[in-house]
Amino acid sequence: MKNKREDLKFKKRIVVKIGSSSLQHAQTGGMDYARMEKLVRELCNLKNRGMDVILVSSGAIAAGRNAVNMKAHRTGCGAMTMAEKQACSAIGQARLMMTYQKLFGEYNQLTAQILMTKNTVLDDTNRINAINTFTELMDMGAIPVVNENDTVATHEIEIGDNDTLSAIVSAMVGADLLILLSDIKGLYTDDPRKNPDAKLLDTVEDLTDEILEMGKGSTGSSVGTGGMNTKLTAAQIATRSGADMIICSSEDLGILNRLIDGSNEGTIFLSDPEDDFDLPGFIRNIHHD
Repeated sequence: MKNKREDLKFKKRIVVKIGSSSLQHAQTGGMDYARMEKLVRELCNLKNRGMDVILVSSGAIAAGRNAVNMKAHRTGCGAMTMAEKQACSAIGQARLMMTYQKLFGEYNQLTAQILMTKNTVLDDTNRINAINTFTELMDMGAIPVVNENDTVATHEIEIGDNDTLSAIVSAMVGADLLILLSDIKGLYTDDPRKNPDAKLLDTVEDLTDEILEMGKGSTGSSVGTGGMNTKLTAAQIATRSGADMIICSSEDLGILNRLIDGSNEGTIFLSDPEDDFDLPGFIRNIHHD
């Protein structure tokens, strides 16, 4: 689909999602400032090319946990308690946003923070207010930085992963491209970490049952929350809302501008807009274990 790749330079509104594992040093859990600086530079360059840009960034809980020297599995049951998770998020989100503010400021780029929960999408008034805020921020020339509001989100109101959140944001703002930066290069016919014969798919034109089955049972990194299954859920939301979606590797963040220049990297899911797509209804039907 060479022409489709070449058309990416005409995109007007782009949402980029990056996960926790792409923002920190694996050995220590500390923020990887070099990678964050490269990410910000790439996003500012997209903005300078005349595009509206929104960043959906994970990393608050990981940043907070590292700040207070709490290991991922400190508690006896093997997982963080809800209170620990939310406290780490409160500390980490402030640190994360402060870092983004400084980095975006280096390029004279205005930025803003938006924290969302599932209620932001499901409640009609909240959703309209959020859409109006996004629109106003982009009219002002800002790059919104979005995350789930882990400090208040409980199981009942959490979206659960930022792959899904980024697709929700894409649908709400009418984005025409969603880029998921991942720890793998795209969608494979099988798990490439287990099967050396797995093939990378260049283009997905239709989200068939066979394609959706490829995400079942896949897991992401130990730091993040999203495996391939959440990325395919995101693809359903994004493509039905009228956006193309690309899953690609976050190893070299220069990939963002290369993709817009037509580079054949990652897997592109072609938009298949549904005029009657019911975003709140779709989100209600997503069940997180």
